[in-house]
Amino acid sequence: MRIAKDDVPVEVAAPGAVARLQPGFGDASQCGVLSAEFFSLAAGTDITPLLRGLKDDLCQAPHWGFLAKGALTVTYRDGSTEDLAHGDLFYWPPGHTVRVREDAELLMFSPELAHRDVLAHMKAKIEG
Repeated sequence: MRIAKDDVPVEVAAPGAVARLQPGFGDASQCGVLSAEFFSLAAGTDITPLLRGLKDDLCQAPHWGFLAKGALTVTYRDGSTEDLAHGDLFYWPPGHTVRVREDAELLMFSPELAHRDVLAHMKAKIEG
C-alpha cells in the first residue's frame, strides 16, 4: 500500500504546523520488536534474485516506511505492482520484491527478527 503525502488526511492545521494522520496503516501487534532501517539503493537494483530460496522467492517481512528520494516498483505475491515516488508512505506486507527505478533512499520499520533473516539470506547470496 502506498500513500502520497497529500492523500494523508490532515488531522491538525495551525499556523506553521500541519499534522497528517493515516488510520489503519497496518497492524504491527504480532511483529514483536521493530528495527528502524535506512536504505540507499541505486537505480537498476532488483532484489528479486537475492530472494530466491525464501518462501515464494519473496521477502517475508512486512515493512512500514517513507521513500525520501527516488522511485521504486514493488511486486507482490499475486503479481500486482505498485509504483512509489519520493514522499510516499508505504506498507509492504510479507510476500514482495523491489526494483529501483531512480536512486532511492528509504526509511523503514520492520520486525527485527524476520527482516534480519531476510537480510542474512540476501547477504549469503551476495557473498556466494
